[in-house]
Amino acid sequence: MSASYLTKRVALIFYTLLIVSLIVFAMTQILPADAAVMMLGENATEEALSALREQMGLNDPVWTQYLHWIAGVFQGDFGTSLRTGLSVGPVMVEALSRSLLLALFSICLMLFIAVPLGILAAVRRGKIVDMAVSLISYVGVSLPEFVTATLALLFLADRWKLLPPTGYVPLTENFWDGVAHLIMPAAVISIILVAHVSRMVRSEMVDVLHTDYIRAARLKGLSSRQVLWGHALRNALLPTITIVALDVGYLLGGVIVVEEIFAIPGIGRQLIIAIQARDLPSIQAGVLIMAATYCVVNFIADILYSLLDKRIQYD
Repeated sequence: MSASYLTKRVALIFYTLLIVSLIVFAMTQILPADAAVMMLGENATEEALSALREQMGLNDPVWTQYLHWIAGVFQGDFGTSLRTGLSVGPVMVEALSRSLLLALFSICLMLFIAVPLGILAAVRRGKIVDMAVSLISYVGVSLPEFVTATLALLFLADRWKLLPPTGYVPLTENFWDGVAHLIMPAAVISIILVAHVSRMVRSEMVDVLHTDYIRAARLKGLSSRQVLWGHALRNALLPTITIVALDVGYLLGGVIVVEEIFAIPGIGRQLIIAIQARDLPSIQAGVLIMAATYCVVNFIADILYSLLDKRIQYD
């Protein structure tokens, strides 16, 4: 991977985030919310409101407000929350760390289930196992998060008492209790991902198993296990990396619903609270941080592509 390619990709990330920042800032300007009224209350005098608007630069032209805001973002200052009066940046970054932990837990759980299912379906193509995996995939795709989350809470938490229903416990505070609180929301998020990835792995494995180099490996006397795990799987997983990276967009969207249902204080829940309270700085920061996360994950996926397949060269 050349330095020029890395420079172009980093520049593209900044360009994308600039466009996102323009869209987000424009949308928040349309929302029916007065920052001065939210901070001082509806009973504040007009003189106090006017003075605060002047102090916050709300009387400036919109483009001036945007330049002031984006300049602060480049310095790590996302503004002050209208709801809490705290700096938005640290709050959103801490919330993002919780969401990323949940997303990472979900991806690991998904890969642990989806990859073996896809391999099994490919090896047993056209048989009962293959049809069962297809059925699981179709069911998984058809169930939205709020349905599976409700069923999980009803059975796993309320009726069978297997897992804690809601809340979040930091792993540094109590590791096993924290894991127990993550299992159910991670499983809910993983269901649709398992459906997508297992079908992708199955399709790619079927194609790879019929290639010439796999036939050559078998003719050399390699065992089926060596051919499957040492040669076929590595090449079949390349498109899967792209699917997982693209599914980060789903994760960032789906995690909002899941975090709200399971009361996890991640960035999705923070964004919902900010929207309900018309907290414009928090909305702007939350959306921009989520967009940046998506861009970085796709950049990492490209790097993994080149590491797994040396034939892929980025110029």
